Amino acid sequence: MTPSAIPPIADTLGSVSNQEGGFPWAAVGEPYTAEDVIEVVRFLIQKGDERYDDLLAAAERAIRELAAHGRPPAKLTLGERVAALERQVAALLGVRHCAFLTNATAGLEIAYRYANLSRGDEVIVPAITFIATAAYPLAVGARVVFADVEPRTLNLDPRDVERKLTRRTKVIVPVHLGGRPVDMDPLLELARHRGILVVEDAAHAFGAVYKGRQAGTLGHFGAFSFHEKKNVNSFGEGGILVTDLPLGEKLRQARFLGMEPGRKAANWIYDVIALEGVRGPFVAGNASSTEIQAVGLAVQLRRMEGILQERRRGAEYLNARFAASPVLCPELPDTAEIRSTHHLYLLQVDPQGGDVQKLKERLAARGVANIPHFAPLYKFELLRRLGYDPKRCARGCPVAEEAFLHRFTHLPLHGLAGNRLAALADAVLAAAAEL
Repeated sequence: MTPSAIPPIADTLGSVSNQEGGFPWAAVGEPYTAEDVIEVVRFLIQKGDERYDDLLAAAERAIRELAAHGRPPAKLTLGERVAALERQVAALLGVRHCAFLTNATAGLEIAYRYANLSRGDEVIVPAITFIATAAYPLAVGARVVFADVEPRTLNLDPRDVERKLTRRTKVIVPVHLGGRPVDMDPLLELARHRGILVVEDAAHAFGAVYKGRQAGTLGHFGAFSFHEKKNVNSFGEGGILVTDLPLGEKLRQARFLGMEPGRKAANWIYDVIALEGVRGPFVAGNASSTEIQAVGLAVQLRRMEGILQERRRGAEYLNARFAASPVLCPELPDTAEIRSTHHLYLLQVDPQGGDVQKLKERLAARGVANIPHFAPLYKFELLRRLGYDPKRCARGCPVAEEAFLHRFTHLPLHGLAGNRLAALADAVLAAAAEL
C-alpha cells in the first residue's frame, strides 16, 4: 500500500495505528469505521417517511465529523460496560453474583453443569415451557420428568412435583410463565429437605416479585432472557444468570471456558480452572457477551419500571373488560405479594362456555395475534426420537394437556394503549360472543 492509499485515522475512528511506539497486540482486531457505524444507524432507525433520506444524510455527515475527533472502544466484549451492567443488575435484584451472557439458555446450561448432570439423573420441568428449559438435560442424557401445571396460572404445580420426586431427582426448574411468579415456597421446601437444586427459568420474569423478593432470586440460580421479544432487550439477544452460591465468585470463568487470567499455567499466560459443581469439577462453556449488548440493556433498564407499569395497566384494563364475558376467564391480577411482568397476557376460556381452538380461529380472523406459549414439550419430534412416549406423558400431565388443547391462549400487550387496547378487547369479546 502506498502512503497516499493509507486511510486517515478518522476513517477508522482512531485506529490502533495511532498508538505510540512498540508493537502491541491490537485491543480490537479490526476497529469499526464511521461507515460501519452509519450502517448500524441505518439498521436501527429505518425509513419511516419522506424526510428520512435528508435527515439520514445529515446524520452521516455528523458521524464522519465525530469520527475525526474520536477513537474506538478499547474492548468490544466482556469489558467495563458488561461489568457495570452486572453491578447494576445485582443491585436491582438484591443478589451477590450476576453474569451477563449470550442468552438465558446459556445461563440455564451453567446451572445444569454445576449440578454435574449426567445420564440417569432426573430433572423436573413443567410440561408447558420453551424447549430451552430442557435442552441441556436432554443433550447429556438426563431424564426430563414432566410435572403438571396449575389450572389458573399454568405454572409448575408443587403438588405434582412432590408426586414425581425420586432419589434420582437432581434439579427442579420452575418456569415463571408469562412473567407471573411460580408459587415458590412449597417447591423450595421440597428441595431443601432432599438436597435438590432449584434453577428458576425466569426468562419472562425480569422485574416480577414473589412475596417481597425478585423472581429469579429465590432458587439456587435464576436465568433471565433479554431476547428481542422480551419486555426489555439487549439488541436482540442476551441473558443474565444470578446466584448467591459460592460458584458465583467464579461465575465469569463459568461464562468463558474457565479461563483464569489472574494465574498462570506452566510457561503460559493464563490457566484454565476446574469449576466446582455439586459432585465434582465441571467444564465451562463459552457464553461471552459484548459491550454493545450491555449498552443496549443498560439504557432500556432505565425505563423498565415505566414499561412494566404500562403493561400492568394494559392487563388490568383487559381483566376489567373480559370480566363481563360468561365465556372468558381473565388472568389473575397482581396482588400485594405477587407481581407479574405481564410479558404475556394469559387468556382462558371457560370449558363450559366454549373451546379455545374455536376462539383462536375467530381471533385470527379479526387480526388478533394469539398463540398458546408454549406447547407441552412431549409433543415435539425431538422428545419422541429420544424415547419419550407422548401419550404416557400426556396422561401424567392432564391439566397441561387439557389447557393446551381446549382452554388457553396468550394475547400481546406490548405497544398497545388507548384506542388500540380497546380495539383488542372489542375483538376478543366479539369473538367470544360467537362461541
